[in-house]
Amino acid sequence: QVQLVESGGGLVQAGGSLRLSCAVSGRTDSRYAMGWFRQAPGKEREFVAAINIDGNIMDYAGSLKGRFTISRDNAKNTVYLQMNSLNPEDTAVYYCAAGPRVRQKLVDYWGKGTLVTVSS
Repeated sequence: QVQLVESGGGLVQAGGSLRLSCAVSGRTDSRYAMGWFRQAPGKEREFVAAINIDGNIMDYAGSLKGRFTISRDNAKNTVYLQMNSLNPEDTAVYYCAAGPRVRQKLVDYWGKGTLVTVSS
């Protein structure tokens, strides 16, 4: 079993930045591709970003590329999402995910999410 715990969410003004973290615990000997999804009120959960096991291949939702950056520190068992130039449309619960093919939602584990609220 693997547990994912997100942190770093909160309230930020439009134009601001936040960095989310996802701490991975449990069977960390099994390494996974990791990623972030988000779900805004009344909307479906959508892909945000993914990173491969070695941390050298990243993939982003087209609309977010250039503002969001995903990274991972395997020594710390942590995945990060740096979010810049935030706008109110980025308001959502952000979920960490681990699995064989994260972008395709082939996810084995989900975190419980962290709320990001962007005020105008």
